[in-house]
Amino acid sequence: MSFVFDTTKPIALGADHAGIEYKNAVKTWLEAKGHQVKDFGTYNTDSVDYPDFAHPTATSVEQNESAFGILFCGSANGVAMTANKHAGIRAGLCWETEVAELVRLHNNANIICIPARFVALDLAKEMIEKFMSTSFEGGRHQNRVNKITC
Repeated sequence: MSFVFDTTKPIALGADHAGIEYKNAVKTWLEAKGHQVKDFGTYNTDSVDYPDFAHPTATSVEQNESAFGILFCGSANGVAMTANKHAGIRAGLCWETEVAELVRLHNNANIICIPARFVALDLAKEMIEKFMSTSFEGGRHQNRVNKITC
């Protein structure tokens, strides 16, 4: 797998209580592959508010401190909505590998949001690999991406 993001920067991770198990498993998996990771929490299964973890993850990507981000929550909708409030963030909610590819290829997404209650962990890893290895296609898609920011 070729990595299309800056390999000198860490990968930002965040999750709420519904996504902590996936976050922790993905963190271990990425580190075993030699990637640096910035873990923005949560760190236990106590009920928490997803914006408290989505905002710092998105900020790290927005400020170019991290190569890209991965967010987990039950549906992934809340973390996606939160991250997309940040200028320059294009967070894509993904539930299958083809969607993970398309959010990179057509939307130049820089955060992948995964619904921990609806996809298997192995599928989450496949989606992350596809996200990490897919380049933005540009062309007609660049014009569309340019129109996203308000």
